[in-house]
Amino acid sequence: MKILVVDDEEDVKSLFEQKFRKEIRSGLFQFSFAFSGEEALSYMASHASEVVMILSDINMPGMSGIELLKSIRKDFPAAPPQVMMITAYGDSNNHDQAMQLGADDFLTKPVNFVELKEKLLMVQE
Repeated sequence: MKILVVDDEEDVKSLFEQKFRKEIRSGLFQFSFAFSGEEALSYMASHASEVVMILSDINMPGMSGIELLKSIRKDFPAAPPQVMMITAYGDSNNHDQAMQLGADDFLTKPVNFVELKEKLLMVQE
């Protein structure tokens, strides 16, 4: 399963590669990383049909995760990836807005990787 992780903090790449080392090695999950909403849209423009899941931070400089979600739902309806929003702020406003715009799930930081792995495996099935 191809997963695009969108987060302005670049250390998230090594964190995901470490936490999912076994799944990456076995080919179960394949991660790509974008460090802004704009970069994510650019990636989606050339890889839309491959991406099964997008994990996006909400609070990013420039395009927020909410704006990214709006664009994905508008511009990629043919191959809609599942979108899971991630935020450090578990406030209901972000949650409600993300869900209304078509987010499939919602996680708060710090990410519970055991829970995330379970959710990704359910999508995989």
